[in-house]
Amino acid sequence: MPDKISDKTVKHLKPPQNGNRILYDTQISGFGVRITAAGAVSFILNYHVHGRERRFTIGKYPELSVMAARNRALELRRKVSEGIDPLEEREQDRTQPTMNDLCTEYLEQHARVHKRPHSVRDDKQMIAGIIAPSMGALRISAVSRQGVQKLQATLKPTPYQANRVLALLSKMFSLAIEWHWTSSNPAQGIPRFQEDRRERWLQADELQRFITALNAYQDQKVADAFRLLLLTGSRKSEVLTAEWSMFDLEQGVWTKPSSHTKEKQIEHIPLSAQAVELLVRMKQESDATTGFLFPGLNGKPRTTLRVAWSQICKAAGLTNVRVHDLRHSYASYLVSSGVSLHVVGRLLGHSQAQTTQRYAHVAHQSLRDASNLFGAIFQIASKK
Repeated sequence: MPDKISDKTVKHLKPPQNGNRILYDTQISGFGVRITAAGAVSFILNYHVHGRERRFTIGKYPELSVMAARNRALELRRKVSEGIDPLEEREQDRTQPTMNDLCTEYLEQHARVHKRPHSVRDDKQMIAGIIAPSMGALRISAVSRQGVQKLQATLKPTPYQANRVLALLSKMFSLAIEWHWTSSNPAQGIPRFQEDRRERWLQADELQRFITALNAYQDQKVADAFRLLLLTGSRKSEVLTAEWSMFDLEQGVWTKPSSHTKEKQIEHIPLSAQAVELLVRMKQESDATTGFLFPGLNGKPRTTLRVAWSQICKAAGLTNVRVHDLRHSYASYLVSSGVSLHVVGRLLGHSQAQTTQRYAHVAHQSLRDASNLFGAIFQIASKK
């Protein structure tokens, strides 16, 4: 006599001589256990939805317990009562894009169109080295907030990298929502790790050694790139993609188009006499009036200074220094010489005042030096 499907009934099932046999449950309509002639046991659910009779395979026994199968059958029944077809839903899940699909689409449709080459390179490295290995095979809907937090936790020893990966994931999911691939962003709102700002610039003796190494370097065209970085405080990407048409050497102004700046706005940067002198010499030596200041291959701008930077730093005896620290050095020397943070921020192309506040402690030293001037006058007067 039919009865509620239990562990006992499943264990005592006898396989048919051929085909399969189904034992149905007495409590959950359509829920059954199926055994084949080969002895394979699985749980199924028969149901009607939208005028169609369907059969859904819940899972195999013993990988799925009887209790788990019953609970799943009840859940499926609730969906059917709401007009949802579980088989159709499963098929949609199977065709839903994976994280690998999202990464590919992000790079092709967004990064390469809207981001600078070095940013695209950074994104590709994070995707290939971190995101794809950990969640690339997952369906987008299977990526949870908890899963993103677990990935973030593995990167805790490198807070900067962890925060960049989190920002990249959030951006990709935002785009996936726009493309109607998903309806939620599991990376949104997850707190970032605290980052300690890097405080490194060339001290006076280091600056002298660096300039000496530049003068002795075998490739003076590359050395000129570092000189321009140091004399303008510009970002490496801005210097390497700079074109002669951007410079008015008579007026001493470098007009950076919005497509070349981090803030995505046009910047008119006044050049020092030394920077103009450098550019005039470079222009005379290259005999160029158009094109890139530092051309690479196939008419494109040079993309890296990595090898030259390593060699020059080694010759100068410099350690723990990045190319970007030339920009910090430029700003720090200006601030310590009494130039206001507002002016320095304008020269650096900062759109927000707080970005330049990292140099505030250098400004305090400048104020302290100025205060000491009067202290010295007071001391001399007191001795008379």
